Amino acid sequence: MIQSLNSVLRRIPAPSIYISGVFWVAYLFYLGMTGGLGAEPINALERRIGLNALQLVLLGLAVTPLRRHAGVNLLKFRRAIGVTAFFMVAAHLSVWLFLDVGQLDRMWADIVKRPYITIGMVGFVLMLPLAVTSNNYAVRKMGPTWRRLHRLTYAVAILGGVHFVMLAKGFQIEPVLYLAGIVGLLSLRVRQFPLQRRV
Repeated sequence: MIQSLNSVLRRIPAPSIYISGVFWVAYLFYLGMTGGLGAEPINALERRIGLNALQLVLLGLAVTPLRRHAGVNLLKFRRAIGVTAFFMVAAHLSVWLFLDVGQLDRMWADIVKRPYITIGMVGFVLMLPLAVTSNNYAVRKMGPTWRRLHRLTYAVAILGGVHFVMLAKGFQIEPVLYLAGIVGLLSLRVRQFPLQRRV
C-alpha cells in the first residue's frame, strides 16, 4: 500500500502545491466577499489562512519522520510546502494589516502591546530568510550554511504553535494539540541529530 501511495506521489508535480495554495487563498477571499465565511468574514479569513499556514508548517516538519518511520516519501514536496506556508503566513499577515487593523500606527501598537502578535511577527521575520533562500542557487552558493540557516524552521514552528495557543480565548484543545504535534515532531529530530554525527 505504501509503495502504491509513493508511486502516486511521484506522478504529482511539486509545483501543484504552489498552485493549490494560491487557489485556496483566492477561494477563501471569494467566500469572504460572498458571505461564505459568516458574520465576521475578515476575522474568519484571517484565522482560516493562519491555520492553513500552520498545517503546512506541520506537514513540512513531518516529511522526514514520515519517510523514516512510515515509508511515505514526500521529500520532493518539502520545498514547495515550506514556500507555500510562507505565502499563507504573508496572506494571513496582510489580512490582519490591511483589512483588520488598517493603519500602520495601530499595527505597531498591537505588535508592542499584544504578546501573541509579537510572537507571530517574530515567526514571520524568521521565515523571510528561509523563503528567500528556498532555491537551488542559494543551496549551491551557501553550502553547509544553508542547512544550518533552515533549522530556523524549528523556531518558526514553535512560535506559530504558541501564537495559535495564545490567540485562543480561554483553554481550547485544538491549539494545544497543534503545539503538541509540533513539539512531538521536533523531538524526533532532536533524537536523530546524535545519530547523524556518528555516521
